[in-house]
Amino acid sequence: MPRGVHVKVAQAVAVVATAMAFAACTNDHIVYRDRVLPTQPPAAGANFVGYSDTTTKATVCGSCHVDQQSAWVQTKHANAYADMKASGHSSASCEPCHTVGSYGNAGADSNVAWAATKDARYQDVQCESCHGAGLTHVSNPTLGNRPLASIDVPTDKTPTDGCGECHAGSHDPFYDEWKTSGHGLVPNQSHATSATCVTCHIGQNALTSIFKVNTNYVEANQTTNPMAITCVVCHDPHKAQNTAQLRAAVNSLDPKTNLCMQCHNRDSIASATSTHAPMTPETATLLGKAGWPQPTTPIVASHGSAGNTRACATCHVVNKTINGPKGTVYTTGHTFAAIPCSDSLGRPEADGECAVPERDFTACTGSGCHSTPAAAQSAYMTDSLRILSLQNTLSAMLKKVPASELNYSSTVLTTAKGATYNLWLSQKKGAWVHNPFLIETLLTSSITKVQTQYGIAPSANITLTNILGKAMR
Repeated sequence: MPRGVHVKVAQAVAVVATAMAFAACTNDHIVYRDRVLPTQPPAAGANFVGYSDTTTKATVCGSCHVDQQSAWVQTKHANAYADMKASGHSSASCEPCHTVGSYGNAGADSNVAWAATKDARYQDVQCESCHGAGLTHVSNPTLGNRPLASIDVPTDKTPTDGCGECHAGSHDPFYDEWKTSGHGLVPNQSHATSATCVTCHIGQNALTSIFKVNTNYVEANQTTNPMAITCVVCHDPHKAQNTAQLRAAVNSLDPKTNLCMQCHNRDSIASATSTHAPMTPETATLLGKAGWPQPTTPIVASHGSAGNTRACATCHVVNKTINGPKGTVYTTGHTFAAIPCSDSLGRPEADGECAVPERDFTACTGSGCHSTPAAAQSAYMTDSLRILSLQNTLSAMLKKVPASELNYSSTVLTTAKGATYNLWLSQKKGAWVHNPFLIETLLTSSITKVQTQYGIAPSANITLTNILGKAMR
């Protein structure tokens, strides 16, 4: 029998027997042939295999990993080189991030693949841009020699591999902004050990529990090295099924399908035994379903209506060009701050402290709710004064409630506990902005219930000067 050709005897016999039963004779067999590596890569490529067909953008890796190949070819990474050339400002310094080479993967010398050969087979951001050189695995595929990608994006040093090596700097500052955000915080010890927290605070757990990712990567089983919510937790490197290759849509008000709502939807109702403010009640607040008692009919504001087509992302992820005091800068919205302070270059700061008039309200105009940033700022100031007044009133009343009514060892949800929850909810950073109608309703209702239940009258010791002073901070 010629080398590389095998007859599957058992199946051939079965086929013949079945055919004879129907009074027909066949001589069928399955032929297996040795796979030939499409076009041996040049020696200077240093074991990077690249494309097998540059016209169809068929990668050598895709010869086996068909699903990943067919999905990846729809992404912007598959057109990175052409897009660079068409940009009008292409230069040699751009090429490392738009081709296969040392950028994006660890351990590769800088003079490999495209940098060493200028061969078209290495154009675009292909599999090996993140996974590393693939010739060894392609030549003899085993589990042990798979070139695994890393999902780590360090915040304490300049990235030398992964997404952060290219998506950084003034041209593409995703990494620079992300590392200052809450998503970029390395999980602290409580988040790393608490079963109720790890799903949303550790990258590995978020991938498996929320997005059902079961593929392997360098840090998949590193329980001693918990990742933050890195780029690939929200963005799928292989697919473009949603805008910006997101793992789930942002243009949805369904908590089960909206990307952000997968995590930002906890502690939305009062608990008789919880002694702390709600962790992430943003979704339920936005949709008008949070609070005590939970509204029977949602109290919906414009931020949580169908008119806000990008939901959370409208305010929290804003791409724009800023003509700042020291020139033009591009921002990506990956600080996730809705009304940020700005640094000396005009770039948004993730958690800066500055007066309200100094904040940037541009994001508030995104859904059509507010016509200008100035109008949004005015609405913010007006609403904050009313809510602050209600907060101060309720807080003063709760200080007069009998201590037994705030006994959190008891499983009884008292009026005082419910009102306290509403106060905590309203004081959660940014909470009332998501839905001022809901928050005002909850605070007003709580004041009435505390007065009725305990006979405590609202305090009148709130001056306009005090309110204005606190609101302007």
